[in-house]
Amino acid sequence: MDANRLIEVNDLKVHFPLEDRTVKAVDGVSWHIDKGETLAVVGESGSGKSVTAMSIMRLTDNAGGKIPSGEILFRKPSGDVVDIAKQPMDEMRAIRGNDISMIFQEPMTSLNPVFTVGFQIAEAIMLHQGKTEEQALQQALEMLKLVRIPEPEKQLSQYPHQLSGGMRQRVMIAMALSCRPSLLIADEPTTALDVTIQAQILDLIKQLQNEIGMSVMFITHDMGVVAEVADRVVVMLRGKVVEEGPAQQIFENPQHLYTKALLAAVPRLGSMKGYARPMKFANVDVSRAEGDTVSEQAVMSEAALQIRDTVKVDAPPLLQVEGLTTRFDIRGGMFGKASGRVHAVENVSFTLQPGETLAVVGESGCGKSTTGRSIIRLVQPTRGSVIFEGQELSGLSASEMRPFRRDMQMIFQDPFASLNPRMTAGDAIAEPMIVHGLARGKEAQDRVIDLLRRVGLDAEHAGRYPHEFSGGQRQRLCIARALGLSPKLIIADEAVSALDVSIQAQVVNLMMDLQEEMGLAYLFISHDMAVVERISHRVAVMYLGEIVEIGPRQAVFENPQHPYTKKLMAAVPIADPSKRKTELRLMTDEIPSPVKPVGYEPPQRYYDEVSPGHLVQRTASGAAEAA
Repeated sequence: MDANRLIEVNDLKVHFPLEDRTVKAVDGVSWHIDKGETLAVVGESGSGKSVTAMSIMRLTDNAGGKIPSGEILFRKPSGDVVDIAKQPMDEMRAIRGNDISMIFQEPMTSLNPVFTVGFQIAEAIMLHQGKTEEQALQQALEMLKLVRIPEPEKQLSQYPHQLSGGMRQRVMIAMALSCRPSLLIADEPTTALDVTIQAQILDLIKQLQNEIGMSVMFITHDMGVVAEVADRVVVMLRGKVVEEGPAQQIFENPQHLYTKALLAAVPRLGSMKGYARPMKFANVDVSRAEGDTVSEQAVMSEAALQIRDTVKVDAPPLLQVEGLTTRFDIRGGMFGKASGRVHAVENVSFTLQPGETLAVVGESGCGKSTTGRSIIRLVQPTRGSVIFEGQELSGLSASEMRPFRRDMQMIFQDPFASLNPRMTAGDAIAEPMIVHGLARGKEAQDRVIDLLRRVGLDAEHAGRYPHEFSGGQRQRLCIARALGLSPKLIIADEAVSALDVSIQAQVVNLMMDLQEEMGLAYLFISHDMAVVERISHRVAVMYLGEIVEIGPRQAVFENPQHPYTKKLMAAVPIADPSKRKTELRLMTDEIPSPVKPVGYEPPQRYYDEVSPGHLVQRTASGAAEAA
């Protein structure tokens, strides 16, 4: 093996034997990573990229996987080269976590729910570095500070369920980096993170690479992240490598049709310059792939991307939100008295026309999801007015709200958690129609099949259970279920954030098609600025529970005014390696907390209208906080 090479994979095959067949998850893959190099492995769900990473850690053994052939040569810090594919498990325990570390995609299932966050980070440090518990906890605290967790001393004693998804992912990253490994395998490490935190984590990984010469295997479907971090790129499709090369070459001159289609589906910030209306993605449908190739028809033409104007400007507003405020008490002590309040949503106001898409953007904890839940009354607002089709909703009881829920539907971020695992897809879609008395029996079945076809699924899918679908298919089921009641408003809460780029493009295009066909209005909650730019008519930017900027999408994206909006835009990774940000942007400022004392009322906010419909918050304190 080359002296500068850290790991070399040669003709690796990973098979999963089932009762009736053998799944060839990885089928003859070869690549290498040099010392200090970053290799990005990209591809759709099911392409074999995560299984390749798991086999390097020999974690596939625990999942019933076998390595029938191939070798994984790894150079240990001592200089010795070992074949990981043939190492006994006790040897692997010494390598795992110390020499090779992994950040998993789903942090909640990777953290132990019965131990504190501090103990779980310290445990790896004590095991591999022989430090005392006190020294290990001190190092764990330093790692939490590095990954920008607010109030790290307090979070050290928290349990995983007490942290948000983004916070848990940062804990996983802190744990993986705590032993300063030679190779870091990062499996979709920034998928659940906001753009600003994502930029921080990517810079943190780069900084550690510079300091300790660490190599990184980056598994992702975000081509912007690939352009930001990768030295070389491996493209996988159905367990095989279809293209490999330097990042610059892959982006500028892709050779394989699948790579071209994958890059065509990437949302690029700034691609909508000069367009006032939303526009579909150049879509790639991998299900049309034959063998290891993708047909030319999989990529849509530019002319097909234009959509007609769906906004009914002259109609009365479908939704009017005025002064919406939602706060949560923090209770403690013997009598459960309120010791503080989380100001989740603070004095939010906006309107939404029939056929319009208003995107609400911001970081985790800014209150965007709580705003959506407060409107549909899944969360009880503290005060404020919500008027839907001229009817005030805020004073209605649960039974009085039920008829309005027919017209206001919600698509949640995690489709697996929002589908009943014991109900078939057909039953899940039919249930709301039956509950609201819209259809029964044969009529309900016919409508279910029609809805499945409308969202790009087949009639036979009605008999399957949620675990038998991919993530993108489950999200389509949730859209079909929401459409079953023929709603006028759909609140989409991070509905496409965890999907592959091509699946994401298909779901967004589907949502636009349905808007044209049915005149739907969307409240599209997201942290993905590039997707928001494509789908929305208007944009509201939220920061610490307040709207700091709102206006037509073109005005907000082409002429951002508030310092926080500019910061969000600057943090978006650009899918072009030649525009890679060279300097590290690690922040050291304190992250503000939304927790306030009981009885606290924020100062009155004022807005300037910088252009027609484009409003920007102008309080000095708000601008200073965001900056």
